[in-house]
Amino acid sequence: MNLLFICSRNQWRSPTAENIFRQKGYNTRSAGTSPKSKCVVSVNDIQWADQTFVMEEKHKSMIVRKFGRSITNKNIIVLDIPDDYQYMDADLIRHLEDVLAVYSI
Repeated sequence: MNLLFICSRNQWRSPTAENIFRQKGYNTRSAGTSPKSKCVVSVNDIQWADQTFVMEEKHKSMIVRKFGRSITNKNIIVLDIPDDYQYMDADLIRHLEDVLAVYSI
């Protein structure tokens, strides 16, 4: 399964999710919505993903606005994880694992 994780600048939340779920055997990518992101999300990323997870509602809104009809059949799940964590923060990892367990991931 291909999992895509998206946050604002692709610095802390989405790279953490990418790392921990890759270790669990998933194919993972991470990206950001900001032009200043380490890796800016593209339509190819969205199309590659079997499941796309965004950290906040604003990320989903930006993706829908930017890619519109090209992502019509894609389900984008908002995790509601605020930008309060550093990369690989133990609390962030626990939060991600707890939230994604609801989706059997």
